[in-house]
Amino acid sequence: MNYCVSTFRTVRRPTREVKVGGIGIGGINPIRIQSMTTTDTRDIEATGRQIIALAEAGCEIARVTVQGRREAESCAEIKNFLAARGCQIPLVADIHFYPPAALLAAESVDKVRINPGNFLDRRATFQRVEYDEVSYLLELERLEEGVMPLVEKCKRLRRAIRIGTNHGSLSDRILSRYGDTPRGMVESALEFARIFRKAGFHDFLFSMKSSHPVVMIHAYRLLVAEMMQLGWDYPLHLGVTEAGEGMDGRIKSAIGTGSLLLDGLGDTIRFSLTEDPVEEIAPARALVRFFEEREGRGVEPFVEVGRDPFHFPDKTRFVSLFLKKEKGAAVPEEEVDGFWDGAPDPNIHFVQPKHSALHEMRAFLSRCREEGDERKVVLVQNYEGSPEDFYIRAGAEIGALLADGLLDGICITGPFSLSFLRTVGYALLQAAGKRSVKTEFISCPGCGRTLFPLQETARRIRERTGHLPGVKIAVMGCIVNGPGEMADADFGYVGSKPGKVDLYVGKERVLKDVDAEEADEQLVALIKAQGKWREKV
Repeated sequence: MNYCVSTFRTVRRPTREVKVGGIGIGGINPIRIQSMTTTDTRDIEATGRQIIALAEAGCEIARVTVQGRREAESCAEIKNFLAARGCQIPLVADIHFYPPAALLAAESVDKVRINPGNFLDRRATFQRVEYDEVSYLLELERLEEGVMPLVEKCKRLRRAIRIGTNHGSLSDRILSRYGDTPRGMVESALEFARIFRKAGFHDFLFSMKSSHPVVMIHAYRLLVAEMMQLGWDYPLHLGVTEAGEGMDGRIKSAIGTGSLLLDGLGDTIRFSLTEDPVEEIAPARALVRFFEEREGRGVEPFVEVGRDPFHFPDKTRFVSLFLKKEKGAAVPEEEVDGFWDGAPDPNIHFVQPKHSALHEMRAFLSRCREEGDERKVVLVQNYEGSPEDFYIRAGAEIGALLADGLLDGICITGPFSLSFLRTVGYALLQAAGKRSVKTEFISCPGCGRTLFPLQETARRIRERTGHLPGVKIAVMGCIVNGPGEMADADFGYVGSKPGKVDLYVGKERVLKDVDAEEADEQLVALIKAQGKWREKV
């Protein structure tokens, strides 16, 4: 079957420019790379030195957590520390639950990030609350009254604001009306955006973060569709929150962030990894380079034939992993679903794109639909470069196609062992919600709120419980990231106070203030009590 890609191209969505200190986001600016410190914000030297290390690695905007007045006051000292050492990187204050901290921090930082789900609302109870039209409008009036002082201050001082929606921290008001959905995420952000615009304030941008790449992708697409209808042109900050660590964290981030960049959406990005924040920069830069290679190619956003950009793929759709046999490789057939030796199969299209896998496959599949061709489609794709480049490129292209439910199988090749290719292939399927072949971990990257050694703890729990297909475990450094941010995790391990951990089954806290030394065993006991445990083979 012949197909043409010449009219299918990535065109970056035009936006207004929003200035964050001396850095422009959106407009004609390149994709900006961000990260966030993991130090105590009150420790000026430790935080300042971590920010300098981030800047030296290629980070362009740095964020710090601001829980209260002391952290807000520290922002000015951090700025002075950086300036004294010739570091001009813009500083962002991350705010949850405490608006006075935002007002104070705005005096010295370049941007304030607020979470619309908890900036003025208490933590969600996940209980349905009924709102009639009058009570709902009264809630919106309360929001306007509460956020207006920050808007006026940022407008006067020329500070930017990020409306940073998180899937796991929607308010009871939004949950009751729209549910725990991408639509709810978008509406949560639009409530604040309308207030900003009413005040004549336009130096803001949006983010729609989720720990699940598919949810994140659809939330951003829905937001952009809304903005297109409204004639708005605000920039986007992209990121999969609580992506985890290692290969899985990079693949999750690449699927969510990369697929949107290749659709022409996004102006600044962050990889939220449970690692030293400096380690977030290299994969983010690799993804931006990949986007720049693909820019000008592909399908214009939202216009390809036969694709509904807001349709959740059917998770029962058949998806299989095919791996090309290595010459002379003696690999038990049961280790993979199937081998492909290059021979044609009348029931399957094996398609190997020439340039851009994402866009050429979309074009090919559009032609199949037009011609009524219902044969299964397997993507055959080769990637070169380092293992990290492989994760990023495969996640961005193959992951995007899997997340949209467009493939029946993948055959990935490259200068790596069959074992490596198999591991990456299944990681792609799991991150896209198509297969569960191992425990899925949701873990936050850590910040100044973290109450235990997050990276060490996450690695320890992964080693202990990583053999449980179909089980999701969330490891969260503090209560701000739990229980809501755990999304649909089966079990949660959440810092409650120094040296103490709360354990959750779903969104229900079942054990409070467990000593950190005992928490691992208690978590395993909970998994066993719920019938989810199996012994390692």
